[in-house]
Formats: sequence, structure tokens, C-alpha cells
Amino acid sequence: MNPLRSLILAAARNGPTRRLVATAPGSRAVVRRFVAGEGTASAVAATRRLVDSGLSVSLDYLGEDTTDAAQADRTVAAYLDLLAALGPLAAHAEVSVKLSAVGQVLDERLALVNAARICAAAAEAGTTVTLDMEDHTTTDSTLRVLAELRREHPWVGAVLQSYLRRTLDDVLALRGPGSRVRLCKGAYAEPEPVAFQGTAEVDRSYVRCANALLAGEGVPMLATHDPRLVRIVEERARAHGREPGSFEFQMLYGIRPDEQARLAGAGHTVRVYVPYGGQWYGYLMRRMAERPANTAFFLRALMTRS
Repeated sequence: MNPLRSLILAAARNGPTRRLVATAPGSRAVVRRFVAGEGTASAVAATRRLVDSGLSVSLDYLGEDTTDAAQADRTVAAYLDLLAALGPLAAHAEVSVKLSAVGQVLDERLALVNAARICAAAAEAGTTVTLDMEDHTTTDSTLRVLAELRREHPWVGAVLQSYLRRTLDDVLALRGPGSRVRLCKGAYAEPEPVAFQGTAEVDRSYVRCANALLAGEGVPMLATHDPRLVRIVEERARAHGREPGSFEFQMLYGIRPDEQARLAGAGHTVRVYVPYGGQWYGYLMRRMAERPANTAFFLRALMTRS
């Protein structure tokens, strides 16, 4: 693993570093580029701006590693409030849910019950839910919860990470009719026995998995900012006879907005992953770890505003 990436991921769980970054004078101004505010109103306003520009949205209420049931209930309440507030925007905006934020660490059954409450509210609002994937120790649990949720809500989306060695097998199991699968590279520190360590290996795995999804009967949701991978996905989609709208490109809020607009202008569905909420630090550090060049950008912006 890239030494800088390892350092960034270690900093994501370091208390003193967290406090230093969170309290730096320029932090909030910089974070606003990547996080759509702290509350429901800010998330809805950001969604409206993106939808008005021809984009779709997936909203993530930031929080993870929930260690008590009351905190999990607050996260569920935040999602229910958001879904009620979306109104007509719900036709273009789903929600992404981390099971660790709704009780997975405490009890898998609790996470299932809480996720089911969010899915029921999403169905009432006229939209969908995607279950985010986290570190490899939670993969099997997350896929079990996904299978249970899909009994009543077959539209619940899965997320798979190309840096895990197991992912192609998971893709082949999940690419059936109507199955929504988001493919990303992965942003957690993982050991060599379970994850590819080199960038080239991860990219090759991404292409294999994307190709398998595009050859399947589901709805591939291909999450990448890498220009080379975007070009490959466009070429493979054409080779598989995939029309624009039968798959999605997904990108993060604040990252490559010009490319988002270009793809949407070409007729593709482009879904922007929009995080919001006060627990932004871990999310931001993982975004920097995905592409360590982002670290220099963040530090320059922080110094400029301090």
C-alpha cells in the first residue's frame, strides 16, 4: 500500500489529528466543497442544485462505528427526516446507508431492523436505498442484510469494492435481473491476503468487475473519477450493447464536476454521492486516501483560508 495512503488512513482514526483538523480556522470552508452541510435543509438544497443541473443524487448521512442503540436510532431518524423532506426530488435522489451507523457493530439483527425502517420510508417517498460497503470484516454481514432486505425491497442496492480479492465472485452472484450494484475501488486499509495492494492490480480488478456487471442483467452503478476507467467503461458498455440509462456513472460531491456535466450531457445517468452531517472527518480522510494527490489540494486550501 502507498505509504502516504497508509498514513492518511491511520490519521482517520487518530483523536489528536482529528481535533487539530476539525478546529483549524479554514477547515469548514474547505469541507463545504466535499460535504453538503450538516442538516437536512442543506442536504435538500444541494440535491436540488444537482438535480436542476441534470444529475441524480445518492445522499449519505455521515456517521459510522455506532456503539449504542440510541445513536443508531438518531441516525435512522435523520434518514427518515431527509426522506420526508425530499418531496418531488425523491424521483432523482436515493439514500446510501452504512450499516455500521445503524447498529451493525452492536448486533446484525438491529442493523437489519433499522435499515428496513429506512427502506420502508424510501419506498413511501418513491426512491431507493443503497447499502454502503465498509471494511472487509463486515462484508459477509452486509451481504446477509442485503439479501434479507431484498426479500421485500428487491431494489436495494449493493456496493462492491474492486480492491478485495473476492469481489469478482460477489459480482457474479449479484448481477441478476434488476440488481443494483455500485462498484468502487475501496477506501479502507486492508491486509494483503484479502485485498490487492497495488494501484494497477486494483484497476485491473475494477475493469474485470465492471465488465462482468455490464454483461449481466442488473443495473451497474460504476463509481470512479479515473479518466482512463471512465473511458474503458464507456467502451465496454457499447460493446455489451448497453444504452445510456441502463447503467450509471457515480462520482463524489465536489470531485470532477466538469466531467459529471460532460457525461450527463452525453445522455448518461450520473449520480453524485452527497455526504452531509457533522461527522465529516473520517469521510474526508478516506477521500484523500483514495487519491493522495487530494491531500496536497486540501492542505493548500486549508492554509489559504487559515
